[in-house]
Amino acid sequence: MTNWSVNFNLTRIRILNPSSLMHTSLDHEKLEVYQASLEFITWTIPLLERLPAPASASVRNQLDRASTSVPLNIAEGNGKFTSPDRCRFFDNARGSALESGACLDVMVAKRFVSVAKVQAGKAVLVKIVSMLFGLIRANSDVRVFEEPASYRAEKPQNEEGKSRNTKKNKSRSENRNMR
Repeated sequence: MTNWSVNFNLTRIRILNPSSLMHTSLDHEKLEVYQASLEFITWTIPLLERLPAPASASVRNQLDRASTSVPLNIAEGNGKFTSPDRCRFFDNARGSALESGACLDVMVAKRFVSVAKVQAGKAVLVKIVSMLFGLIRANSDVRVFEEPASYRAEKPQNEEGKSRNTKKNKSRSENRNMR
């Protein structure tokens, strides 16, 4: 029997196995799009701190909520079992990423930041939206693809050994002769 102990630390909770230390991670943490969404949140921190407080309160709050929503929806969607559920959460994450981009546009329009200051964040958002679109397509039941088919190199034969086209052509020529 293995003796397990739980170590509670303020920064993390770790389960310690005396025989070996294990690194545990959740499935969503392995997704590149999840990691990119965390990268975007990290990128927004200094930007949000530099914004003028009273004038930019609404757009600051909106960007904070929208950017936080992206990884949360990715994690929740990745934990769902059915394709429609997964797609719904990935689509919500995609929408939040697009909303984050719109927040950056609003900051530029209100002259809180320059276009150059938001370019790096926009580049990360483009990557996130593209990856989410791929996840949605991969999990969607409405994908466009060709069904596998078997192709024949020879014409099918009827019971008399003649091809169907020859029989049809013969019938047509007989009908013409009767006229």
